[in-house]
Amino acid sequence: MKDTIRVQPAARRRREFAAWATAQTPKIRTVSPNTFAVPAALFAQADEELLIGALVDGQRYVSPAEDQEQGVTPPAAPAWQPPELPALTGKRGQPLPAVPDEAYGPDAVPLPPPDFAPLEDAPVDETPPASDSSDPSPDPGAPWCGDCGRAFTTTRGLAMHRRLKHAEGD
Repeated sequence: MKDTIRVQPAARRRREFAAWATAQTPKIRTVSPNTFAVPAALFAQADEELLIGALVDGQRYVSPAEDQEQGVTPPAAPAWQPPELPALTGKRGQPLPAVPDEAYGPDAVPLPPPDFAPLEDAPVDETPPASDSSDPSPDPGAPWCGDCGRAFTTTRGLAMHRRLKHAEGD
């Protein structure tokens, strides 16, 4: 469960909501100029009049009284409920028992096969590739460390290496 619920009160109720928020102990903090981070435990204690028209975690708050006035029936519970299953227990060092199929909801269907063919392996070429600019071997004119023979792409890199690895030689 989330620790905080983000409430953006309706513009006409923002001052009243702020007064309620600052009266709480500890005070409810803001997370933006017009959004409050209400602890989940305090959200249920908020006056419903303050919440009407507010955005709660990005969704418009609809009170049960508002639904009743408009003749809207509240949403029904989901039709599918997970079945009561026996507790699955396992023993240390043993594989877990298989989960029965009825534990998965009706939307748990196998994925269809992909609509593309797998890629074929590239043919093996016996000739080595020609050297290119991405070759990691050092440039013959590149700076290199006289103590360990390591090559560097920049003089600055060589200087840093000498300070870190060969400082006692200076």
